[in-house]
Amino acid sequence: MDWVTLDRNLGPHLYKVWNRLSLGSYFPKAVKEVAIKKKSGGVRKLGIPTIVDRIAQQVVKTHLECIVEPHFHNSSYGYRPKRNCHQAVGQALQNVFTHHWVIDLDIKSFFDTIDQELLLKAVKHYCTDRWVLLYVKRWLAADIVEQDGTYVDRVSGTPQGGVISPLLANVFLHVSFDKWMEKNHPRKPFESYADDIVVHCKTERQAIYLLQEIKQRLSCCKLNVHQQKTKIVNL
Repeated sequence: MDWVTLDRNLGPHLYKVWNRLSLGSYFPKAVKEVAIKKKSGGVRKLGIPTIVDRIAQQVVKTHLECIVEPHFHNSSYGYRPKRNCHQAVGQALQNVFTHHWVIDLDIKSFFDTIDQELLLKAVKHYCTDRWVLLYVKRWLAADIVEQDGTYVDRVSGTPQGGVISPLLANVFLHVSFDKWMEKNHPRKPFESYADDIVVHCKTERQAIYLLQEIKQRLSCCKLNVHQQKTKIVNL
């Protein structure tokens, strides 16, 4: 169904979504896998939900975002209201004047490898609404329809391309990295935009040590650093 078809019969469709969400009987359909080419080579696989499912996800996202947004770190810029990548670059530029070394960090296949049990645990830590947890769990478990029409079970990650996926990714990154940095390395400024992170250090020795600490922390959260894209840079 496309947007034109939905608009022709909007009332009944919205009523059905509202009714099922209210009763706890809403089950998402499988997401459609779409591959887009990366500038650096290879492809990025997106999981595109149906239009009705996008509406349902927006309902939960709006509610959950009001709860978790106040907890997010001030140095987090990805997929947040009134924040963008230009602001992240601006803050990085200011930090460079006092910190000449940076860790240019990239998390490997971040959206695809997020551990779903740990993600649900992180969401539950901030939001105890059972209906939110119910639907988040169902969206994470939704099947994938590959380009040849094959249905595949999802066992990890949250589909990049969904309405609620960026918010769920932010919740997981907040617990696994942002909050950890604030607690264990409060004097090391950083900027994060989803799985792209820049951490500022005074010396090369600090950067080498901190990168090892970050790798261990991410490993505990079942994430891996992209070895080719992650590097220490003298600015």
